[in-house]
Amino acid sequence: MANRPLRVGGVEPFSTVDFPGHLAAVVFCQGCPLACGYCHNPDLIPATADRMLDFETVLDALAARQGFIDGVVFSGGEPLGQAALADAVSRVRAMGLAVALHTAGTSPALLERILPHLDWVGFDVKAPFAGYHGVTGVAPAGTKARESLQLLAKSGTPYEVRTTVWPERIDAAALRSIAFALTQIGVSRFVLQECRTPDRRTWPGECALDDTALMAELGARFQDFEVRRAQN
Repeated sequence: MANRPLRVGGVEPFSTVDFPGHLAAVVFCQGCPLACGYCHNPDLIPATADRMLDFETVLDALAARQGFIDGVVFSGGEPLGQAALADAVSRVRAMGLAVALHTAGTSPALLERILPHLDWVGFDVKAPFAGYHGVTGVAPAGTKARESLQLLAKSGTPYEVRTTVWPERIDAAALRSIAFALTQIGVSRFVLQECRTPDRRTWPGECALDDTALMAELGARFQDFEVRRAQN
């Protein structure tokens, strides 16, 4: 077991949208090394918080829902920010539940360790790999994200790559750059997500998602392409 238990900032008991094909609980891991300018969960960025949940209590709650849920998603925050994730994944799998991960690929070594035990990954590419600082505030994160995605693409684990189109930083040129890098890695499913303000309003400024010609151009590069609009 890990020396420290997984730090959990919250749990969503039932979700039909976070793990394709599964009714799942979502475990929100506390802590994230990135500081994305559009983050909707800034309370999960600090490594600790006053209202964290005890992971043993979370496991008890998951056990009580067996038969209702068939999977668990580790989201965040950034799950790969905690070495304890490996033990947490193992313990959930031992309960007979499928396991999914939402990640920005901040730790390639930890991702490689747990990949054989994952059933699906939602992988967030924040920006062109060379331009991560403008979105995340952490320049080296782009290098780690590329390495993690390369590992994922070779693993055989089902996954999707998604990019949140933040109008302040992600324009048509950025999307073309991201799409080119993804095709070079071998990504087949790419999802573009509409960015909303933390109070769920449309983000001000021109959004590349509204460029139908650009969406058609990008869509032609991938076997599976989706524009995912935010829910009001």
